[in-house]
Amino acid sequence: MKSGKDPILTPELLKIIKIFGLASIALVLVFSLFNEKRANNTGDDLTFRVNDSNRLFFLNLKAIHYDQEKNQDAKMTLYRHSDLSYSEDEVGLIPIILLNPAKDEAYLYLEAINTDWPLKIKAVVAQDSTEFQFENGNREQFLAYVNNIRPWMDQEASFFIKINEKWTPLWSTPDEKKALEETLNDYFQLLEQ
Repeated sequence: MKSGKDPILTPELLKIIKIFGLASIALVLVFSLFNEKRANNTGDDLTFRVNDSNRLFFLNLKAIHYDQEKNQDAKMTLYRHSDLSYSEDEVGLIPIILLNPAKDEAYLYLEAINTDWPLKIKAVVAQDSTEFQFENGNREQFLAYVNNIRPWMDQEASFFIKINEKWTPLWSTPDEKKALEETLNDYFQLLEQ
């Protein structure tokens, strides 16, 4: 016969509560440590977003390699690599990193030197070559242009720009190639790409 004072919290029930309680606490801790990948339901385009640590890393360690120009109207700072400069009669294409602190974004612009848009660029590697047509566009187009030439840069291609129906070398010196690569690496490091 059962007495009216049967314990509700039996030793077996206490073990089960401890196991589920500890498992729940462990799951909460694990999920709180790995919560960086959240759904983005804001509708914001995060393609050009720069986080604070990457921006500070660039400004404190990388920006010394760049000539800076502050654009007060746009409230942006332009960074041109100091090793990518052209004389008044040379034709060139300079990638510029634009930091927009108001929006925490960074953009890449290709500045045509001593020539007009549209540009025809040719990449040549051993027996393979391709031509690119660059128009003066927006931030998405410039990012797409750079993403198109990056595989050719990885293959150490020679680049040429078409001026007056003649192909002229572009980024041909080792310093120019290194500065171009450094600029693009710094930009994609800003964006964590």
